[in-house]
Amino acid sequence: MSNPLEEMYDYEEWATKALLLVAGLVFSGVALNFLSVENPLTDFLYEYYLNPVLNESSNDAGYNLANTMTYAIVLALFAVALAAWLRHLGIDHSDAMILALLPYVFWAALGEVVEDASMFDSSLEPYFVSPGIHFQTAAWVVIAGAFGYLISHSDSKSEEDMISKVDSAATILILAQIVIYYTSIDAGSVTSSTGFDDTAMLVCFITALLVPALIINRPLFGFTLVQRCVFIVGLGGSIALLGPLLSFGISNPHQVTLWPLAVVIGAPAVLAYQMHQTGLSAASELAEHGFVAGILPPGMTEEEYENLESSDKNLIESLRKKAVLASPVVSLAVAGQLLDGLATGIGIEAFGYSEKHLFSAEIIEFFGNAYGFTVVKLALGGLIWYFFAIANFEHRQQHLRILIAMAILTVGMAPGLRDVGRLAIGV
Repeated sequence: MSNPLEEMYDYEEWATKALLLVAGLVFSGVALNFLSVENPLTDFLYEYYLNPVLNESSNDAGYNLANTMTYAIVLALFAVALAAWLRHLGIDHSDAMILALLPYVFWAALGEVVEDASMFDSSLEPYFVSPGIHFQTAAWVVIAGAFGYLISHSDSKSEEDMISKVDSAATILILAQIVIYYTSIDAGSVTSSTGFDDTAMLVCFITALLVPALIINRPLFGFTLVQRCVFIVGLGGSIALLGPLLSFGISNPHQVTLWPLAVVIGAPAVLAYQMHQTGLSAASELAEHGFVAGILPPGMTEEEYENLESSDKNLIESLRKKAVLASPVVSLAVAGQLLDGLATGIGIEAFGYSEKHLFSAEIIEFFGNAYGFTVVKLALGGLIWYFFAIANFEHRQQHLRILIAMAILTVGMAPGLRDVGRLAIGV
């Protein structure tokens, strides 16, 4: 008899089938191109999806309506399907998961800025533009998670032994990133009268490799072994990718402007901290009774909860809107919207950049000012808080809750970090 916690919802099955269909169409279109077989599928695929990515590094081809809509739909499908797979594998679904994945938001943004500065050679450039960067980021998460999962299910006799193995695996994966990406850095592309100073790259190289050793045997946000491996690999990789950008800035100091970093990162950080502090007491009170705002007890459906009358429900309903503020799932998602809005507003109004995302450009045109987009993004952050404040996730939908927040970070915080990174080094 199957475990009801592992059974797929109908929408999860449909999402999985739709992703397989998309993958099949892409594979077929590319294969037919290699076989030089003319067909409408290949023409459509290359015109609207592949060529904009392949040309991005040199021509900044931008987005079109077809690929913008498709990327959004595929991202949603992936989040739904992945939630079922993670539940089946028994992966932890607590808020610690969003913290374990957070370094990859920075990883993706830093990698894109390195590409924006034309520091990668032609072999890597297409992999650091959307959507390639998202697939590449997901690949490192899956690889790190697989190592952690295998070690956690190994025959190791002690927790310390498994932690040691996880940290060793993480070190190997960080080193692999350094080898792949540092050997592709084209220092000759960085024009400077003083030459290219790679000292920062060397420092970040050493620091990235030391990350596992610096936190060995130390508790990390209550991470499981899988989350620990994922977090360390993402953090080490982010430090490694920071190296080329620091070297670029040192080699071209006249292009560097640091104040956008302080504003664009500082204000959202303060917002996230204040949200956490505001909701902490309410979240703690619910936790004392064994509840988490928005997550139903095992076996209870949303319909059953709506029809329930009890003192426990009254307690939850009185505290939930405030309690969700303390969850990093909510505070990071909201702060990410503000970050993106500030980066876009400052980039366009103060530095003369332009917006290439179709929907964002329409909003800016409507307001006639990029700071109108900042206000819209802050309002969107409020809607995100409200969604999590009123939504009820069944016990086996908790992975979906995490992935929804991660998807919001992917389309909010990550682009904002990339934008402010470009502003800071003037590319």
